[in-house]
Amino acid sequence: MTEIKSNTDISPCLSAIMPVYNEAATVAEVIRVVLAQQLVQQLVIVDDASTDHTWEQLQPLAQNEPRIKLVRHEFNQGKGAALRTGIAHATAPIVIIQDADLEYDPTEYYRLLAPILANKADVVFGSRFLGGSSAHRVLYFWHSVGNNVLTAFSNMATDLNLTDMETCYKTFRREIVQKIKIEENRFGFEPEITAKVAKLNVRIYEVGISYNGRTYAEGKKIGWRDGFRALWCIFKYNFFASK
Repeated sequence: MTEIKSNTDISPCLSAIMPVYNEAATVAEVIRVVLAQQLVQQLVIVDDASTDHTWEQLQPLAQNEPRIKLVRHEFNQGKGAALRTGIAHATAPIVIIQDADLEYDPTEYYRLLAPILANKADVVFGSRFLGGSSAHRVLYFWHSVGNNVLTAFSNMATDLNLTDMETCYKTFRREIVQKIKIEENRFGFEPEITAKVAKLNVRIYEVGISYNGRTYAEGKKIGWRDGFRALWCIFKYNFFASK
């Protein structure tokens, strides 16, 4: 097998799926950084009925960039629903989830794709908690506790040994993610997709990533109710739902 040493060794092969809701402060910068990555063949942006100026910012950006596929929901449905819409529009061989804020760094795409490009993995999770040189903003203690608890319960149900089930950065071979029926409309997407991927018996890898977490004042949206929903989703999709 030919060794792939950097992202300059390969052609664009990635569809980035970006759900957007009221991210006028950051969305243009995130789009700029995503499109600067040589790996990106397509950027699918799903505006989930934003009520700020996000939609007005997105339209001229899409008109001037053929790699952007822009879709808008008529009413707000949630992150999972936006991802369901976006994944259906993906055309590149590999698909990654990208939030519209600045918490996750698109310059790390190659790190996430490397196990797939080397034909070692079919799905790759980016972990905020693996060791290494990745930088992490220090924020909420109880969020980290909740994340660890949810990941532990998910691992017990799936028999995986992930360190960060709730991570945004999940990367898939397109044929795998497009055959999964996504049912959750909000943040329950994370435990749902993890459970359904685990049932496929595909090769799953995890790589360390950096993380620049936001405060609620800066626009963070997930809350404690989403944590309880995630627990229910772990139970539901591991023990009662089909793929």
